Amino acid sequence: MSSTQASARLDADQTGSTAATQQVRHRWWVLAVIGLAQLMVVLDATIVNIALPSAQGALHFNDDGRQWIVTAYSLAFGSLLLLGGRLADLIGRKTTFIIGIVGFAFASALGGAATSFAMLVTARTIQGLFGALLAPTALSLLTTTFTESKERARAFGVFGAIAGSGAAIGLMLGGVLTEYLDWRWTLYVNVVIAVLALVGVILVVPRSAPAARPRLDVPGVLLVSAGLFCIVVGFANAETHPWSGWMVWGFLAAGAVILTAFFVWEGHAQHPLLPLNVLADRNRGAAFSTIFIASAGMFGVFLFLTYYLQATLGYSPVKNGLAFLPMVGTLMVTSQLTTNVLVPKIGPKVVAPVGLLLAAVGMAWLTRLNLESTYAAHVLPPLLAIGAGLGLAMPTAMSRATLGVRMSDQGVASATVNTSQQIGGAISTALLNSLANSTVAAYVAQHLSDPLVQADAALHGYRTAFWWAAGFYAAGTVVTALLFRRKGAGTAVVTAAAASPGARLAPST
Repeated sequence: MSSTQASARLDADQTGSTAATQQVRHRWWVLAVIGLAQLMVVLDATIVNIALPSAQGALHFNDDGRQWIVTAYSLAFGSLLLLGGRLADLIGRKTTFIIGIVGFAFASALGGAATSFAMLVTARTIQGLFGALLAPTALSLLTTTFTESKERARAFGVFGAIAGSGAAIGLMLGGVLTEYLDWRWTLYVNVVIAVLALVGVILVVPRSAPAARPRLDVPGVLLVSAGLFCIVVGFANAETHPWSGWMVWGFLAAGAVILTAFFVWEGHAQHPLLPLNVLADRNRGAAFSTIFIASAGMFGVFLFLTYYLQATLGYSPVKNGLAFLPMVGTLMVTSQLTTNVLVPKIGPKVVAPVGLLLAAVGMAWLTRLNLESTYAAHVLPPLLAIGAGLGLAMPTAMSRATLGVRMSDQGVASATVNTSQQIGGAISTALLNSLANSTVAAYVAQHLSDPLVQADAALHGYRTAFWWAAGFYAAGTVVTALLFRRKGAGTAVVTAAAASPGARLAPST
C-alpha cells in the first residue's frame, strides 16, 4: 500500500470513528434492538431441535434428514460469517442490519410454511446466510454505540447474557411452541421478533456510512468461506460417519489447508478481509479462545442434559426447557456483576479463568447423575455453578474481543467472535456425540446381562460427554490465565487506540 493510500485510509478511519464515538441518542433502545436480533440468531441454534420429530412426521423425511435441518443452517452461517462482518464495515452497519433482519424473517416464514423436506432445508440455509450477516453486525453496532467504559460494561453484560443463555432459551421456547402450538411456530416466532427489531432499528439506530470503502478481498472471501465450510461439514459428518472415514478427515484436512492458505494470503493482501492485527493482540486472542472453549463446553450441558432429562427422568419438552431457567437467571445476574464490578476492579485475567473453572466444576458435578437422581438435589446445583461460570467468562470475553479494534474493522472482529462460537459448537457436538456413542456401544457389549443395560449405557454416555466438557473448561482455565494480561497492562495501547482509532495496533505480548 502506498503512503498516500495509507494516509487517506487513516484519515478516513479517523473521520468515521470520530462520528461513531459520539454518544448515540436512545442508545439503550439501540441495545434492546441489538439484543432482540442477537436472541433471534442464537435461538435458532437449538429452538428447531425439539421440533424435529414433529417436523419429520409432518414432512415425511427419514432420520438422516434431521441432521440436515440443523447442518444446513450451520454450514451457511459458519462459512459466511467473516464476509458478513466485512460487509457491515463496507456498506454501513444500519443498512446491513436491516438487510439481515428482513432476510432472516423471510427465510423463517419460508421454513414455517414448508411443504417438503427440500423446502425446509432451503429455508434453513437462507436463514444461515442472513444470520451470518446479522450476528456480526449486531456485535459491531454494540461496540460502536457504547464507547464510554461504564456504559459499555453494562451493555456487554446484557449482550453476553443473551449470547450465553440463548441456546437454553431456545430449548425452552422450542418446547413450549411445539407442545402448545405447532412445530412451525419454532420458525414463525422469528418473524414476530424480526418485526419488532426492524421497527426498532428504523426508529432508533443512527445511520452511518463508512468514510472509506476499500475493495472487498474476494480471494480472501473465497478461501475463508471454503475453509470454514469444509471444517463444519467435516465435524457434521463425524456425527454419522467414523472418524477414520474420508468424509470426516478428508473435509477436515481440506479445511485446514484452505484456512492456512487464507492466513498466508491475508498477510499480503492490500485490503485484507481479516487484518491479522485483529488476531495478534494478546487480550483479544484470550477472548477468542474463551468464547471458543465456552461454546464448546456449553453444548455438553445443553445437548446431553436434555437427553438425560427427557429420556431418563421423563421430562416433557416444556418441562425440560423450564429446567434450564435457573441457569439462565444465574447467568444473567452474574453477567451484570462481572462487567460492572469484577472486571473493572480485578481485570479479565482473574475473572475469565475463575468462570471457566467454576463451569468445569459444574460439568464434573453432572457426572454423578444416575437413574435415581432428582432435579432439585442433583441437577439444579451444577446448573447454577455452570450459569455463574459462564456469566463470569462470556461477557468478559465478548467485551475484550473487540476492544481496541479500529472502527473500520469492528464488523470483521465481531464476525471472528461469532466464528469462534460456531466452530466451537460444531467441534463439541461432533466430538461429544462420537465419544458418547462409542461409550454406549462398549457398555452394551460388556453388560448384556444387565436388565437395565440401555438406561445404564445411556448414563455412561452422558457422563463421558460431561467429563470431556469439563475438560474443555479446565483447559480453558489454563489458557485464559496465561493469555489475558494483568489489570492495567496494555492500557496505554487502548488509550492510544481511542485517541487515534485509525492507527493499526501492534501485537501485544
